[in-house]
Amino acid sequence: MRCAARAQIGSKAGRWTCILADRLTISLDGMGGDHAPDIVVRGAAVARERLPSAYFLFYGDETRLRPLIAQEPLLAGCSEIRHTDQAISNDDKPSMALRNGKQSSMRLAIDAVKSGEAACAVSAGNTGALMAMAMFGLRTLPGIDRPAISSFFPTLRGESCMLDLGANVDCNADNLVQFAVMGEVFARTVLGIAKPTIGLLNIGVEDMKGRDDVKAAANILRESTLPIEFEGFIEGDDITRGTVDVVVTDGFTGNVALKTAEGTSKLISTFMREAFQSSFLAKIGYLFASSAIKKLRLRLDPRRYNGAVFLGLNGIVVKSHGGTDAIGFANAIGVAADMSVHGFIDKMKADFESLQASPAELGEVVSK
Repeated sequence: MRCAARAQIGSKAGRWTCILADRLTISLDGMGGDHAPDIVVRGAAVARERLPSAYFLFYGDETRLRPLIAQEPLLAGCSEIRHTDQAISNDDKPSMALRNGKQSSMRLAIDAVKSGEAACAVSAGNTGALMAMAMFGLRTLPGIDRPAISSFFPTLRGESCMLDLGANVDCNADNLVQFAVMGEVFARTVLGIAKPTIGLLNIGVEDMKGRDDVKAAANILRESTLPIEFEGFIEGDDITRGTVDVVVTDGFTGNVALKTAEGTSKLISTFMREAFQSSFLAKIGYLFASSAIKKLRLRLDPRRYNGAVFLGLNGIVVKSHGGTDAIGFANAIGVAADMSVHGFIDKMKADFESLQASPAELGEVVSK
């Protein structure tokens, strides 16, 4: 059953944590993103309204953060500023950020997760730098060779998740199998799907099609005794059709698919706007269709699906889109909260222990 409360974009929609019994501490990169620190602070206030037990650690320039936090009554008594003058820019290379950014707002937010002071971290900053710092600071979970970036897609059936979206350009069969297991746990934890279905993105659904590593990964998943619902190969149009709940692919293909989907969404919005402005009658038609158009706009709003997750790390780090607004950043916080509250890391560890177990041990795991 999916959680029914989330930051509003005109109406309630999506997947936010329903109940937080105890305080949940979330560390925020206060200086990351195109519109930081304003959208970070405002986004935290939006999130706090729906996560009443959340407590925020803001890392960044105190002289800029404090006046903004003072303007948000919802953050009174549930926020703390950790001052640092250093911030990672969008132009910083990951290697340089890792070497020279030890006291940056991004690195300190991740270190709070590493030390256990925070349950999760959220940043809208430089993606490459965030991935490098998260990998260095948190390491990967046992059994995982490479972390993967996962996010949400709107589909005809609701929502699905897809990985990898750019962290790993080249992947072998073992990497794809690991992505499948990570995606399955993510779909259960965040999307609230009891038994997520999994598909490998390919150029056809026939067994003989595709690269050798994709076919090898399919064979491993078919023969695995893990309690996962592997549906086989899917094609590109299956992504938006919602044929499966978890779409697995390499980072090169996944990133191309993501950018294509984003571009298509913008193209449709532009065409609709031009069409309704093309004549007086078209403008009259817009007035009659405005309610339906509003529903469509809400369904396709990228803020609703904001919050890419670095799966496979020994800690929870969520990447918000750098150009998002407060609503989008609040949704990224909501994703991090869901993963924390529902024990994502523990579930991931358990599944990978099962993946590495002997056939006899796997039988015991499945029967429990």
